[in-house]
Amino acid sequence: MSDFQFTPSPDGREEILRIEGLTKLFGGLRAVNNFSLQLHRGDLNGLIGPNGAGKTTVFNMITGVYTPTTGSIQFRGQEITGLEPFQINQMGIARTFQNIRLFPNLTVLDNVRIAYHPHAGYNLLDGIFRNERFQVKEKELTERAQEFLSVFGLEDRQGEIAKNLPYGEQRRLEIARALAAEPKLLLLDEPAAGMNPAETVALMDLIHFIRERFNLTILLIEHQMRVVMGICEYITVMDFGEVIARGTPAEIQANPRVVEAYLGPGAAALSEKFRRKKTV
Repeated sequence: MSDFQFTPSPDGREEILRIEGLTKLFGGLRAVNNFSLQLHRGDLNGLIGPNGAGKTTVFNMITGVYTPTTGSIQFRGQEITGLEPFQINQMGIARTFQNIRLFPNLTVLDNVRIAYHPHAGYNLLDGIFRNERFQVKEKELTERAQEFLSVFGLEDRQGEIAKNLPYGEQRRLEIARALAAEPKLLLLDEPAAGMNPAETVALMDLIHFIRERFNLTILLIEHQMRVVMGICEYITVMDFGEVIARGTPAEIQANPRVVEAYLGPGAAALSEKFRRKKTV
């Protein structure tokens, strides 16, 4: 799939992310090989593949955790390859993690307040002397965080310690904290991991909601096919560090290479035989 073609959005939407020829080597291991991707404003796309396919490594390169061995990452027309994670976050890319990463011993409110602090509007001296500017901006920051929690249905939980929340609400808090950074691109790494069916359905609704409410572009990694096929408009599939398929959910479900990547050699033929038997 190295012949990836970058194309303009048919409806003129801004190109948000352009990844070209991205490769990451760890010693002799080629974790990601010649990966390319394009996202336009408002896209809700999926990145899937078996365990070890290289998906999270791609996320780590986009967010500056890893520096690519070769390749280019452009965000809204600017090269971000090799920048530090905080620089990339400040430019407008935020992410969540497969394993929830909150400040577990802080309150729900403080978890979101911390994420807002880059936009606090006061300087170090204001903070040291706790002057009037500091007091005003801190009040505004708290009110903004409270408004944000209300969007996610967590306003009644703001005083609770984060680690005491039910699992599904911890996930919502993590997403809320990521969005407090006011990103244009949100990367979700297995947001449904560990959720029960009811929580999964609520998460799918939440992802659709935040895309519209915050005018976001979203790229998600997910192993629950119910989530991927239910909300993603376009899907990229990886296996052994390389892209093996791209397409709509329907196209991906019918792709023999994808079926074999997940279920092993010969699975595609068996799947087709079973499908035909059902339609007889």
